[in-house]
Amino acid sequence: MAEEILTEHAERLQAVVIVPSSGGRFVVKAGGKKVFSKADAGRFPREGEVAAALAKTL
Repeated sequence: MAEEILTEHAERLQAVVIVPSSGGRFVVKAGGKKVFSKADAGRFPREGEVAAALAKTL
């Protein structure tokens, strides 16, 4: 997923940071704004879903 995000949005991102967590949490943020949350969606993101959400945010 990080590779997909960097490939599609490299010119607008400085970095992709992966922060380990516990309890099955999976949250993607851009500029402090939540882009995807497993808890909110009730599932992991589908292929391309996070990159598409980032495109709307960036």
